[in-house]
Amino acid sequence: MPRTLGASGPTVSPLGLGLAALGRPGYITLGHGEDLRGDRSVEALERQAHEVLDAAYLAGLRYFDAARSYGRAEAFLASWLKARGMRPEDVVAGSKWGYTYTAAWRVDAERHEVKDHSLPTLRRQWGESQTLLGPWLRLYQIHSATFESGVLEDTGVREELGRLRDSGVRVGLTLSGPRQAEVLRRALELQVGGSPLFSCVQATWNLLESSAGPVLAEAHAAGWGVIIKEAVANGRLTARNEDPALRPLREVAGALGATVDAVAIAAVLAQPWVSVVLSGATTVEQLQSNLRALEVKLGDEARETLRRLAEPPETYWAKRSALPWN
Repeated sequence: MPRTLGASGPTVSPLGLGLAALGRPGYITLGHGEDLRGDRSVEALERQAHEVLDAAYLAGLRYFDAARSYGRAEAFLASWLKARGMRPEDVVAGSKWGYTYTAAWRVDAERHEVKDHSLPTLRRQWGESQTLLGPWLRLYQIHSATFESGVLEDTGVREELGRLRDSGVRVGLTLSGPRQAEVLRRALELQVGGSPLFSCVQATWNLLESSAGPVLAEAHAAGWGVIIKEAVANGRLTARNEDPALRPLREVAGALGATVDAVAIAAVLAQPWVSVVLSGATTVEQLQSNLRALEVKLGDEARETLRRLAEPPETYWAKRSALPWN
């Protein structure tokens, strides 16, 4: 069933495709290196990205998520949109500003991205994103807004985002870390020119990290679009993770005749405040497995079993930070 990205937003699909792992040769998802078929060249990754984008569109996905820091994700998405003759009304593309990719196409880079939430970075990266994605770019987000970066209190940044909003681009923010809920509460208060600055949030919510749920419900009630990332926790909620603590998840999946990742995504789709859940698939096979989530129906007993998998936010984010680039 189609959904809208917020109360007055464009029509989107319940599942979207995130390009974080398809736009660069290294990422922190478990087994990412194995998914690249031994060829990490720009040309090979572009072909693979197009294959997954083709499969996603054929399956009905209509929201595609990129960022300036995802290597060449925006360029790969743009070349696919143009090669397939997509019209601006055919899909919704979202991107983000605030991080710059610095790995130079190396997996062993000392730093893969550098964070900078300054006004000059916003202006530069908006121009870069718009040049690539043009009329398809309908949502532009602060990438991982935090209190530490000061981005929400920067008057110049807020005014510039207000101008983007007034030009017809939806303005949002993405969240990361154990203080997601606090940052979102602050963002819900912000106005520019007498109107709310933001109308969309992208946050982490999954079976292991569900702490932001109540505030995400508030955002939904306020008319915001709610996009969920990391539904399978960078591969921790897939068959690749043999952690004994996830045995209940494997048992629920087995009882339902579903894949582990499909059950994890289905648990997110079941939240009434969700607009879009992102698949981070790197291969067509992973995407097809993720898509099975649309068919999974979780009963009360299964939901209660899965609810008990949640970790303290600090534990979850510490484990995420320790995931190796591969």
